[in-house]
Amino acid sequence: MRISFDLDDTLFVAEEDGFTLEPPLKFPWNRIYTERLRAGTLELMQHLREMHCEIWVYTTSFRSPFYIRSLFRHYGIRIDDVVNGARHAAEVQAGHAEPMPSKYPSHYRIDLHIDDDRSVLENGRYYGFRVIQIGPPDDTWADQIIEAVQKIKAAP
Repeated sequence: MRISFDLDDTLFVAEEDGFTLEPPLKFPWNRIYTERLRAGTLELMQHLREMHCEIWVYTTSFRSPFYIRSLFRHYGIRIDDVVNGARHAAEVQAGHAEPMPSKYPSHYRIDLHIDDDRSVLENGRYYGFRVIQIGPPDDTWADQIIEAVQKIKAAP
């Protein structure tokens, strides 16, 4: 099963917004990778790996795939693939006169996408891809994802 995660305000969050965070990376990596992960991310990713899931990042940001993979690698998380804003524009939007949604996980055979943006949830309903919307601080966010993965895997 292939799962993708948005970055900003989904996995990358700020303490001043009320989020509990994973511990920062050790020096000097914390100076290079200043983004902070939502508490529970490391345990969730480990659990998803144990469930034999591929972990992707699908973001509208233009951070390079190398940067994203490196950041997560320093936390001990292997990212299988990255779709950033540039890749999305080249592979999803290219050749379409009408605007495509900001994220289109089914193009990459992603089974479940995790995002904070309500418009991505609505696009999922319209275009037929699965989305879980997480946003504000919520201690059950990881449990919701694991439960959804279990349901999808159990479905015929």
